[in-house]
Formats: sequence, structure tokens, C-alpha cells
Amino acid sequence: MGFFGFRGGQPPQQQQQQQAPGVGEEPLHTPGGVPQDAIARLRRMSGDGGKALWTSDLSVSEFVLLDGLAMKPLGLVLGSSIYHVGIQYGNYYQNQELEYLSAAMYHARELAIKRMEEEADVLGADGIVGVRINVIAYNWAESALEFTALGTAVKAPPGESHRTVHGRPFTSDFSMQDFYKIYQAGYIPVEVVMGNCVYHVAHQGFMQSLRTWGANVELANYTEAIYDARELAMSRMQAEAEAHQAEGVVGMTISERSWIWQPHVIEFFALGTSIVRRPGAAAGPAAPTYTVSLDS
Repeated sequence: MGFFGFRGGQPPQQQQQQQAPGVGEEPLHTPGGVPQDAIARLRRMSGDGGKALWTSDLSVSEFVLLDGLAMKPLGLVLGSSIYHVGIQYGNYYQNQELEYLSAAMYHARELAIKRMEEEADVLGADGIVGVRINVIAYNWAESALEFTALGTAVKAPPGESHRTVHGRPFTSDFSMQDFYKIYQAGYIPVEVVMGNCVYHVAHQGFMQSLRTWGANVELANYTEAIYDARELAMSRMQAEAEAHQAEGVVGMTISERSWIWQPHVIEFFALGTSIVRRPGAAAGPAAPTYTVSLDS
């Protein structure tokens, strides 16, 4: 990730507000922003001071599929960032990207994903499956949104790693069923890739509205705005996949939402999972599965 250039840093005027510990006090968070309580939980889970115990959000069926790949769940990992999104105004009659808001929404998600990856590193994970990225608004935090990333950290089969070219755990938003199929077909996820664009859609003037009233006609200015915004989001997601030498992106989705802004300001968000062929894996389709219906 890092399309907006924030990898390893923060955007201008959006620095994290972290209070420095006093003299002799232990820091409450890691440099990456993960609470020390989370680090303690993960270390207990990995067997520090007692018997190892893993947690996950996998269903019974998903756990069985993971076990069938000789992969081991290590623990549920989480990243979170509550982010104050700044203000940027667009020209009332102009289609334009609001780049300041695009950067804020991207960086907040990136913080959440990086913290989830940091938790996975504590467990010694090779990857994170079933990743979900959510955005939540709270009534008590005006102009702020919480961004969360959640998934199950896993250990690769003995003798394999599957960490990315940058040395990070792979991430995937596939269902466990889809992950099983793509792994059996000889591929492995690399990273959840994303691209976004916050765009101001120009308002129609009175004369424009009058000319189209009662007529079947394309609203060209609206088409241009929505088309351009989606293309910007898709191209940024594609640039992320290219940056880590992926072969392709699977399961791509594009969503639109106005969040905490007025209706003519919309975020277009593209999300998918990039994949590469597993080293030494034989090309071929996944083994077929059979379903027996219990219906009469």
C-alpha cells in the first residue's frame, strides 16, 4: 500500500495524537499504535507463561478447510483507528476530486491494516485470512470515523512461508471456502489491495435542469463525475497490486458512500485481494467437491 505516499508516516496536518509517557512510565502503545494490552493478550495466546491457545472468527466448516491445507490458526487479530476527517469544499458547479479527504480516508484504513499486521507479527503468523475492513460512525465523535481491520492470523504448512516480498504476512479478504479453492489451484494471496477517491459531483444549474426536464437524455456531467471517480479508485488499487509484483486481483468490489458529508460528496472505494502463484505449485484446477442435499 502507500499510493498517497504515507507508508511509514502520516499525511500533513493529520499527525497521530499520541501522548508521550512520563519519566519511568511504560508506553501504553507500540510505536505503530497497538495497545500494550493487545501485545500481552497475543503473547499469552502464543504460550508465553502457559499453554498456547488460539482464537479465531472461523466457522466450524472454515476451520476444517484450513486444517485440510495443513495451516494452523494462531489468533484473531485486530487493527483500529478513530480518525478525524478534515474539511475540504468543492466548487458548487464543478466536478472534482477532494484530494485532502481521499488521503484522510485512505490513511485511516492503512493505519488499521498495519496494526492488524503488527498483531499478526507478534504471533509469528505467515498470513491473515478472512480480513474484513469496516468503517463506523459514532454519535459522540462528530466528523470522526472508526476504521477497523479484523482477521484470523495463520501459520503456513511446514516448510512454507508465503510472507510478502516486503516481509509482511499475506492478507486476504476471501471467504475460507474461496481461499481453499485458490490455494488448491496453486495460488496464494499477497495483500488486500485498495484504492479510493472522494469526489464532489457538481450540482446542475437551473437552466441545465430546465433543458432536461421531461426528456430522455444522458446527464453528461453526472456520468463524467461518477465514471472518473470510479476509475481513479480502480487505478490506485491496481497500482498497489503492481507495487508488490502480483499476477492479478481477485474478488474486486467497488462501493460508494457519502459517510459524514453532504450527498454530492461521495467516496468510491475499490477493494480486492492480489494473488501470485505459489512457488513449486503445480498448475491445475482445485479438486471438485460434492454436496448431498438433505431436502426430501
